[in-house]
Amino acid sequence: MRSSFIKTICILCLTVIFSCKQQETKTTAVETLPETVRKIEPSVTEIKEKLLNDGFQIFDYVDEETGDTVIMQQYFIAFLKRGPNRSQSKEEADSLQKLHLAHLRNMYTQGYADISGPFGDDGDIRGITIYNTPTQKMADSLANSDPMVKAGRLVIETHPWWAAKGFPLR
Repeated sequence: MRSSFIKTICILCLTVIFSCKQQETKTTAVETLPETVRKIEPSVTEIKEKLLNDGFQIFDYVDEETGDTVIMQQYFIAFLKRGPNRSQSKEEADSLQKLHLAHLRNMYTQGYADISGPFGDDGDIRGITIYNTPTQKMADSLANSDPMVKAGRLVIETHPWWAAKGFPLR
């Protein structure tokens, strides 16, 4: 009877140890999955449907090399050009520059601008912003709300531009 009791205790202990080890292994396996595997990404069809519902112009094609469907989206590039009013004092120009950068940061934070930056020369085209908006009218409106543009220090020239959705800069 005593040996039967000891066998039962041993079997119970081994069962608990084995089941804990299995649970630990399962948890560890899930935790080691890459973040992209844990998240369910939207399908190409879902992405296209959302873009179209939001008013964006798109088209797609199949990449012959990879077989992947590439979605092309229309964006708008705003060229920030030298404006007619550049007579501000240094203090005013510095203040406008701070407001300009805050405006661009706000556009990026709200999802309206994907990238902005100045050119590295002292030409008439001072920089660009790529707007992620469904219409050129909206991109123009956002670009023209920039404090530098309102002050006449910059003027905006906007053009439609196509790029592959989700492809990063290299």
